[in-house]
Amino acid sequence: MASNTTVVHQTLANLQAAYEGESNAHAKYTTFAVKADQEGYRDVASLFRAAARAEQIHAENHARVIRTMSAEPTCAIHAVVPSTTRDNLLMAIEGEEYERDVMYPGFIAEAIASNQKGALRTFRLALEVEAEHARLYRAALDNLRAGRPQVNYYVCMICGFTTADGNFARCLVCNNPRERFETVS
Repeated sequence: MASNTTVVHQTLANLQAAYEGESNAHAKYTTFAVKADQEGYRDVASLFRAAARAEQIHAENHARVIRTMSAEPTCAIHAVVPSTTRDNLLMAIEGEEYERDVMYPGFIAEAIASNQKGALRTFRLALEVEAEHARLYRAALDNLRAGRPQVNYYVCMICGFTTADGNFARCLVCNNPRERFETVS
């Protein structure tokens, strides 16, 4: 059986990896939004900005848990060189699907096994939102056309859930009331 120190170390390592991943996703999607605007894909730029805000919320959530473990969140932000908006969407889909299918399920399994409730909660919230981001990016890629107007997205300030459908009363992931959503366009 692993010692408590080993368990905490692995959970902390997973939290740090998630913090770094979400922080880099925020930087990447912010850069992709600028490129989409330059290419005339205003609706996609809105989506990238909304997802960037959601990734920032995930990073902040992970950072809070890291601090409860008497550590400081650390990461290195990697330089981002955008490609075409189409290729940027493909890259975003790949990243979100990796987090949805591989990264967060593994981190969740470890958090359950080690009974790390704070980590489990932040990982589960991020997982649900990343699945929605993958769906939104895929839909944007399938409907990619320049000249569309900006879109208002609503981002939950608790979990980062992102939607363009303004007809909701509460977050579908964490039950946060609509009043606690940020509008991003």
